[in-house]
Amino acid sequence: MVSVIHQLALNENHSPLLPGVAQAVQEVGERANLTLDPLATGLTEELAAGLGLPADRVVPGAGSGALLQQFLSAHAGPGVEVVHAWPSFEMYPLLIRNAHAEPVAVPLRGHAHDLAAMADAVTERTRVVLLCNPNNPTGEVLGQAQLAEFVAALPPHVLVLVDEAYREFTEPGTLADSLALAAEDERVAVVRTFSKSHGLLGLRVGYLVAAPSVAGPLRMTTPFFRVSTVAQAAALAALKSEARMREQCADVARERDRVRAGLLDLGWEIPPSGGNFLWVPLGGRNQAFVDHLAAHGVVVREIAGAGVRVSTGSPEANDAFLGLAKEFAAREPAVSQPTPAQPAVPEPTAAQPAAAPAPAATPAPPEPGEQCPGKEAAV
Repeated sequence: MVSVIHQLALNENHSPLLPGVAQAVQEVGERANLTLDPLATGLTEELAAGLGLPADRVVPGAGSGALLQQFLSAHAGPGVEVVHAWPSFEMYPLLIRNAHAEPVAVPLRGHAHDLAAMADAVTERTRVVLLCNPNNPTGEVLGQAQLAEFVAALPPHVLVLVDEAYREFTEPGTLADSLALAAEDERVAVVRTFSKSHGLLGLRVGYLVAAPSVAGPLRMTTPFFRVSTVAQAAALAALKSEARMREQCADVARERDRVRAGLLDLGWEIPPSGGNFLWVPLGGRNQAFVDHLAAHGVVVREIAGAGVRVSTGSPEANDAFLGLAKEFAAREPAVSQPTPAQPAVPEPTAAQPAAAPAPAATPAPPEPGEQCPGKEAAV
């Protein structure tokens, strides 16, 4: 068995810890036997001040994944539909089902959200629409006009939750200002995480911004100890190093774009990405590419039949990946890259999602209890 030399499957941030984080963790760790701040009041107030918002609009949580679950538990439920794009963040269907609601998956158009189709998928039973911006795994970025027009087209009973786990890796000025939209429209909520940009993946901390009427019920889903004291201390320290954080994210984005340029030189279709990853759609060659990389100790994330998501690692890891990609391209000079067939959208009452007919189809959303290979619960 080949050992893992370069882990490029989990969208981790390989930058050094931000200044002050390790010291803050050590100091609070010496008081881990104490309750300290069970409601994360200090973190809430610091986040609210930095965002220029009242504290009742901010809810910290144990990463954006936990906050997504809290949001769906508060605002969805039995008999309710939740619309999301597919493929997108793998955990969406599972989190929706955990809330006893029904996921409605809308296939991407190319590598991007099909916003018109998503709006058409909304019914009287729909209560929430999830938007991943930038989209994981394809890297697509929704701009201000796109998001505003989409929200305006939705009926008043539908909430829109914008998942911005990778926002700091986007090119400045390209990403929709969802907070501004949330200030204008109480149906819009935004969830963010410290896992990617701030490098606190293992500590589980994020926050959600919404109108008080939308944010309030989340506090009832997890009344106390939403964020551990160690994670609170790390997040507070990280917030003091925002400039350094942005420098590190810019470094990651430059590495991402360098790798993309190398793959484009191979003649491959690689869409621009706003995340810390790239989407490599190789059609029927996806698994062969993954196997070639794995044989040399490089692990990436394959989305069966649709493409391969490659996280941006260290320059050394990225160079190793590019070298192996060149080997693969030389071995398979006629790599076919058809636009992958999109998944059939599950029927509202179906027990299982319908399978796409094409052999290179994007996978249907996972079923309850299904183990996602390499799934990223940590966001």
